Amino acid sequence: MPTPATPPTIAREARLKSLALDLGFDTVRIASATDPWPATERLEHFIAEGRHGEMSWMETTIERRSHPTAMWPAARSAVVVGLSYAPERDPMEQLERRDEAAISVYAHGRDYHDLLKRRLKALARTHAAESGDEVKVFVDTAPLLEKPLAARAGVGWQGKHTNLVSREHGSWLFLGVMLTSSDLAPDAPGDDACGSCRACLDICPTAAFPAPYQLDARRCISYLTIELKGPIPREFRRALGNRIYGCDDCLAVCPWNKFAAASLEAALQMRPELDRRSLDDLSRLQDHDFRALFSGSAIKRIGRDRFVRNVVIALGNSGDAVMVDAVRERLEDPQAIVRGAAVWAFGRLTTPEAFDSERFRRLPNETDPSVIEEWHAGPDA
Repeated sequence: MPTPATPPTIAREARLKSLALDLGFDTVRIASATDPWPATERLEHFIAEGRHGEMSWMETTIERRSHPTAMWPAARSAVVVGLSYAPERDPMEQLERRDEAAISVYAHGRDYHDLLKRRLKALARTHAAESGDEVKVFVDTAPLLEKPLAARAGVGWQGKHTNLVSREHGSWLFLGVMLTSSDLAPDAPGDDACGSCRACLDICPTAAFPAPYQLDARRCISYLTIELKGPIPREFRRALGNRIYGCDDCLAVCPWNKFAAASLEAALQMRPELDRRSLDDLSRLQDHDFRALFSGSAIKRIGRDRFVRNVVIALGNSGDAVMVDAVRERLEDPQAIVRGAAVWAFGRLTTPEAFDSERFRRLPNETDPSVIEEWHAGPDA
């Protein structure tokens, strides 16, 4: 008796998944791109509450984010891929070394956008050639809500910290999406397995979660150190500790991480020159030094001035009076955003008498209103 032929749709999904895994992705699942989209309501609430802060692009692109087909009306299916970046050691350990920079795990390697997009394009080219259907690829710089799509596809679920959680990879997944005009059989969506756990909510240094499954980006250290262009609000500066680019706390405490094996892929992309970096050294980076050090890194996108602003805040949190000289140098910085941070850090590391003396000497020559305000505010008691 002849073996029944495999239905074409099943063969196509299996082929896509096999190809994605061969390209180096750690997980791949499929979702419908045309089903109703409850994520729109959550996004609208987020914007209406002003929780997006200075990320005005989220508001201006809200219509394009309203549904996957708003990005591309021809889309019928979404192929969601994930790449693990699970670290070899607990990133919370770096918070104990107050004189060193704590950089978010994902930014220790080369910019993941490039890696994901290159592999997604290879997947898309092959699928387009074999199926004759149209394709478009997206990483998280595009106005597409990839986390709700990943949950719909069954890659995982959106946890109480609003990030995707996977049973196999914990909270450590980079996501990418290939939209296609192909009608593909969808996978089952992911089930929420957070239960009563609230570890990610309780660990947040700035109380950035108004409620489970809600984020106020204006309070999030990742937003404050990466997206915010101006001075970091005084109320959050101490909470930054030595975090100078992003924050891993809510991800790192997720209990599902115990099933996530350290990613060999991520390890191969790591840049050892970014590990155990002295805050003192980083505070002295000029623009050409910054560009050279962070070439090919996601960190380069925020520019030298915001980066050094973050470093100087971390110096103020170090509690090490030896760092005063590095901070005093930044009081002379040509950029007001750095000088303002240096005033705050100087007040944290020196005596009230020394602060008053420096203020008396520098304030008459200061022209930037934000820096003048820092001098008048005085030491942060």
